[in-house]
Amino acid sequence: MLVILTDDQIFAPEQVCQSCWLANSSGKPRWGGGKLVCGQAIRSFTEQQPEQYECVMGFRIAHIK
Repeated sequence: MLVILTDDQIFAPEQVCQSCWLANSSGKPRWGGGKLVCGQAIRSFTEQQPEQYECVMGFRIAHIK
């Protein structure tokens, strides 16, 4: 499951990505091959943290398994 993180809130990607021109036809981030296609991976500080990415719009996206 993908979620968008801010300093104090968690959003479903559908709430934010609908306006992004890189989103898929369902208004979700492009996820393929086990990574976010429309963003860059961010290094995790600990192994317990979920995979995190920064999208081109500047949001932080976490992949929670």
